[in-house]
Amino acid sequence: MSDHNSVDFGHRKVSPDEKTRLVGSVFASVAERYDLMNDVMSLGTHRLFKRMTVEMSGVRAGMKVLDLAGGTGDLSALFASVVGASGSVVLADINPAMMAVGRDRLLNDGHAQVRFCHTAAEHLPFPDNCFDCACIGFGLRNFTDKHQALAELNRILVVGGTLLILEFSKPDNPLLQTAYGAFQALWPGIGKLIVGDSASYQYLVESIRVHPSQKALKLMLEDAGFQAVEYHNLAGGIAAIHRGVKP
Repeated sequence: MSDHNSVDFGHRKVSPDEKTRLVGSVFASVAERYDLMNDVMSLGTHRLFKRMTVEMSGVRAGMKVLDLAGGTGDLSALFASVVGASGSVVLADINPAMMAVGRDRLLNDGHAQVRFCHTAAEHLPFPDNCFDCACIGFGLRNFTDKHQALAELNRILVVGGTLLILEFSKPDNPLLQTAYGAFQALWPGIGKLIVGDSASYQYLVESIRVHPSQKALKLMLEDAGFQAVEYHNLAGGIAAIHRGVKP
């Protein structure tokens, strides 16, 4: 298989269609306990990181927000509280199992302004210039074609609209990198214990390790047409928030 028609699935090279299928099976497997594992893997910090992402978005009441790869709905709930009844949030995800967990939670919490869309990131079924803000929380590394997805996000945002990407990243301190790598090595075993699935968490570890660095992702955003691109490291670069504006 040549590099021209293969993509990363962890440390393996697979066809784009196979990556889409394999990522789907990973998240179908872990959907019910995904949030519990997030708490374990991030030592609870992912909730703080998501709040910081919403604060950095500049979203206000009445705005329209796309939560892409929104999964179980953490970010959608936070955005819904900000945009209020006069605004709207669309939770879009390729995985029905994850979205079902999110739908139940959001409805139970009274977030009636959240709508749901089953779609791949690379082919968004929305018109041009229709969202004030788009956000991806810990989802970009699972996309089959990151460049195409970023171009689609640029297309659906209004002029002046903001894209935010919260994602695992690269620690800039070698000691932290080593310690973090040792902690990651525990995840498949913890996944087996909590979810009954070690293979999915082995993939998640590998997907973080092959994900672009902060500077590389900044260049990808600029290549997709975003301006004023910046990133903010969290926890020493274990995660980062990238922010770009559609000119």
